[in-house]
Amino acid sequence: MARQILVTSALPYANGAIHLGHLVEYVQTDIWVRFQKMRGHACWYVCADDTHGTPVMLRAEKEGVTPEALIERVMGEHVRDFAGFLIGFDNYYSTHAPETREFANLFYARLQAAGLIERRVIQQYYDPVKNMFLPDRFIKGECPKCGAPDQYGDNCESCGAAYAPTELENPYSAISGATPELRDSEHYFFRLSDPRCEAFLRRYTSRENGVLQAEAANKMREWLGAEGAHLLTDWDISRDAPYFGFEIPDAPGKFFYVWLDAPIGYMGAFKNLCARENLDFDAYFEPGSKTELYHFIGKDILYFHALFWPAELAHVGFRTPTKIFAHGFLTVDGTKMSKTRGTFITAESYLAQGLDPEWLRYYFAGKLSASMEDIDLNLKDFVARVNADLIGKYVNIASRSAGFILKRFDGRLAAADAALPAIRAIQEAAPRIAACYEEREFSRAMREIMALADGANQYVDNVKPWELAKDPARETELHVACSNSLNLFRLLTVFLKPVLPALADKVETFLNVAPLAWESIATLLPAGHSIRPYRHLMTRIDPKQIAALVEANKANLTAAPDVAQPVAAKTGEAGNTVIGIDDFLNVDLRVARIIAAHHVEGAEKLVRLLLDVGAENPRQVFAGIKSAYDPTALEGRLTVMVANLAPRKMRFGVSEGMVLAASGPDDATGGIYLLSPDAGATPGMRVK
Repeated sequence: MARQILVTSALPYANGAIHLGHLVEYVQTDIWVRFQKMRGHACWYVCADDTHGTPVMLRAEKEGVTPEALIERVMGEHVRDFAGFLIGFDNYYSTHAPETREFANLFYARLQAAGLIERRVIQQYYDPVKNMFLPDRFIKGECPKCGAPDQYGDNCESCGAAYAPTELENPYSAISGATPELRDSEHYFFRLSDPRCEAFLRRYTSRENGVLQAEAANKMREWLGAEGAHLLTDWDISRDAPYFGFEIPDAPGKFFYVWLDAPIGYMGAFKNLCARENLDFDAYFEPGSKTELYHFIGKDILYFHALFWPAELAHVGFRTPTKIFAHGFLTVDGTKMSKTRGTFITAESYLAQGLDPEWLRYYFAGKLSASMEDIDLNLKDFVARVNADLIGKYVNIASRSAGFILKRFDGRLAAADAALPAIRAIQEAAPRIAACYEEREFSRAMREIMALADGANQYVDNVKPWELAKDPARETELHVACSNSLNLFRLLTVFLKPVLPALADKVETFLNVAPLAWESIATLLPAGHSIRPYRHLMTRIDPKQIAALVEANKANLTAAPDVAQPVAAKTGEAGNTVIGIDDFLNVDLRVARIIAAHHVEGAEKLVRLLLDVGAENPRQVFAGIKSAYDPTALEGRLTVMVANLAPRKMRFGVSEGMVLAASGPDDATGGIYLLSPDAGATPGMRVK
């Protein structure tokens, strides 16, 4: 019986490009959705750009455009990149849409009627330079739990602790660098701590309920605590103007926090699809619905999807997700993606280098499982595995047989041997491989498919069609052997189609068959079936292509390193080393404006500088110039910094560059002189 399934992926934020780390999730979801559709189920896949919030507002302001113009442009870029990687959304929409606004207002009204909205006056950090209240992610400081420097205002990336931004030690504005001021503001809260919410979440997120993976359910238990612990805190769902988002009804100057309307965007995107496809929206979202709802997300947003979102849905009167699938992060060559190493690779740059997107889809599939473990893109292994599996094993089956059928038998097949062990092995594996796809154990599926491909190649090696072709008396054997081979190839294509949809389309054209469904595994091509001329289906990866990709990303991104760079300081003694022009050009020197300067508590020589280098966020630098400069006298001054050094973690925080200064042999006496460009230079200008 056909299932009715709605699937979503997390909404990419409309303030940046899609990169390979993002693609892990969309490839995983797309493979699962394509498998369901091949099985004949009614499976709809929706997503949208997450468009609201302060970062979008500030970027639009910086670029001199409206937020609406910015999100429209970025959405076009996202749609282009997803299409390039064959992500088959049934609807890709925007959260800045009337459907999402309608649902956000409905959620608010119903939660309010249920007594789950509370208004409170709170103290919140305010940027006196930008004249705005600061969102949590735009306040940085030292973690109040572990002391790690440069942590955001909502949680620590070092120890994982969650806290209020007012708990940060030595806070500063990530927008202007100014020390924020505490001011009163009335905010609206979703009462997640209400006993009704807690009781519901204990049931919903339990391991026994099966909505979450075991490790996710364990995390929920940790967040909820033991019965009676009451660890849940209320959730601030409002933000003050200026803010790009939906204004809260009857609350002028107050806006819904972006995370309130982001998951509601799933419903908005589906409502929009329903109007286009004449689907019954209520049948998918009414309580007790027999339809299925699945969210694919990264483990970093589990908190929002497994606590806030289902608690809202349950108390607003909608169904809750059938399952929430969380995945891990992507590393490249065993470490976090890095712009300085060229491994922070955008989807656009991958495609621009002419690399086949299905190479990456297959490699990801070979790594993905149902767990929340991180996966690694090892670039050497990427080349080796794609070339060995897709070319050496899979495509090789067709390339070794097609020519004989076309040249010797007018492109017509003989009857295949249904009892052939290699054919029977593939057909008998169908339920196991289907179970792997259903359970998101893609890596296990790929291993079994390639083992079956080994069996198919063993058959070809045993019958040796190239030897049969030399003996006219064995023409019939040649015809059957090559026809069996192409049937084996077709059956393997059925299994690989969710992962390699474009390649499967080429195979369907070559074999002259209708689009392959999962049930196609039960049949063989009949005697007399005509195939079309064979053309190369996929090329090998040349390792030089990967080297070029890494270099291209280094070249494109040296001006904006992924992590702020070191170090305080001064120039060294003059040396005798001679460098070439290429060495000099590798140093990225930028004009910077000092927007804030502070003494560093406990540091004898250091001053903490916040520098505007023409990028979206300021850069923090610790400079050993305390003996020569009063920090207050530095603010507003232009200087020159080295912008592409490796990051240096210091006791006081991460230093994100090096300011240039001249000094004599004994700078301790005050002989340090910051370099300054002439009037007219602006932050971000390249010094060359």
